[in-house]
Amino acid sequence: MTAPVNIICMRWGKRYPVHYVNRLFQSVARQMDRPFRFVCFTDDETGLAEGIEAHPLPPITLPEAAQWSPWRKMSIWQHPLAGLEGDVLFLDLDLLVVGPLGDLFDHQPGTFCVIENWTQAGEGIGNTSVFRFPAGKYTDIFTDFTNRTDEILRTHRIEQHYISAQLPDATFWPVDWCISFKHSVVPRFPLNWVRSPEPPPNARVIVFTGRPDIDEAAKGYWPAPWFKRFYKHARPAPWINAHWRDE
Repeated sequence: MTAPVNIICMRWGKRYPVHYVNRLFQSVARQMDRPFRFVCFTDDETGLAEGIEAHPLPPITLPEAAQWSPWRKMSIWQHPLAGLEGDVLFLDLDLLVVGPLGDLFDHQPGTFCVIENWTQAGEGIGNTSVFRFPAGKYTDIFTDFTNRTDEILRTHRIEQHYISAQLPDATFWPVDWCISFKHSVVPRFPLNWVRSPEPPPNARVIVFTGRPDIDEAAKGYWPAPWFKRFYKHARPAPWINAHWRDE
């Protein structure tokens, strides 16, 4: 019998309610072609759907200013962790699974794969909203971060910049697999006022960094300062609701 593949996420605080985890899990289940473990590292497992493995947030020492920031994602590079072995796919909560996920395990297995950051193409910078790594292979990253935390926080603005510097030979996903709602789906101004966002046919994952959130994008609501609303605008995208639901 084939061992299940590993998919993990993290949730802390109140920014993303528990239904973000549950709907992510349900969308993964609809798009997976093989057995999988779905592990959520969290500070509150209340309300998690059946089938989700809840584990405490992995231990990590961070200064107060970074305690509840994406720097906490550095904690998943330690090993052992929740019994994870083999390739591990990490998914942020602010994303929508719209296509087959098995491809993300079949693409160059045993290597570190990550999104090429949409706003820094050609600069070797990964976006860690969706990445895959072999469990236990890069524990030196966690060790280095633990030993040089203050220095690394001073010299790298966000966690994905540090990871990109540590793993310069990263493999990027095919560009049409993991895309940004704002940068890849919403038509450019001024067409964003007359054309609705539509997902490209080969997309596997759509990432909603910042705002709008997933439910806001479905309704065509984009919170932004008044002087930016002429270009930070998207028409309703009701197709989102077919992928982001509780069952």
